[in-house]
Amino acid sequence: MNETIQHLLNHRSIRKFKPHQLDQETIEILVRSAQAASTSSYQQAYAIVGVEEDNLKQQLVEVASGQTYVAENSYFFVFCIDYHKHVLAAELASGSVDQTVETTEALIVGAVDAGLAAQNLVVAAESLGYGTVYIGSLRNDAAKVSELLALPSHVVPLFGVAVGIPDQQPGKKPRLPMDAVFHRNTYTDDDTMRQLLSQYEKETSSYYGERTDGRRTEGWVNQMAASMKDPKRTYLRHFLQEKHLSRD
Repeated sequence: MNETIQHLLNHRSIRKFKPHQLDQETIEILVRSAQAASTSSYQQAYAIVGVEEDNLKQQLVEVASGQTYVAENSYFFVFCIDYHKHVLAAELASGSVDQTVETTEALIVGAVDAGLAAQNLVVAAESLGYGTVYIGSLRNDAAKVSELLALPSHVVPLFGVAVGIPDQQPGKKPRLPMDAVFHRNTYTDDDTMRQLLSQYEKETSSYYGERTDGRRTEGWVNQMAASMKDPKRTYLRHFLQEKHLSRD
């Protein structure tokens, strides 16, 4: 066990921050840490937008279902899939653009690259004593986010990351049993998985009961079952087509 592993194991989402602004040096350290992440075939198919204007932050709060910590933080980053610079690179190299990035593989590569970069930034921020939280609800209206941030064609916003000095100490949310996510050689059989999930349902139900003084008691299993009843954000397929990142 070392300090890096301790930071990783102690991670928790922070949703309340003290009034504070990141200095330019820290912002650059975090972005450079993000850039140091692994990237598929050296593509670096992501962009990071630092949102510094209060008016922009407030409009993003509206997109993110009123989550006030999108605005009330030390700094807010938006991570995007970005193939716009690749299109420009092709134009520079050949004088014309005959390559396409409208493939499922390109979409996956961009999302993975952005995720890896973001996690590097989060680990770096937490190592400096800051708290962080991911904001996936920006995809509630990715078109609005794209408009607000003036994102060009081939650039799609994925999620935000709020960084700041923690003003709360939330309990550590229990993760799935390791055997439910780590499979040796072959995937775990269904009977064993059901046992693991039943165990986890009890653990998470207890966690939420204690956290909310009994107002909420459904565990992970019931949460996931409810979330899978209806498809989410189905507009995204059309939006990706408009951004020239999907032909499906």
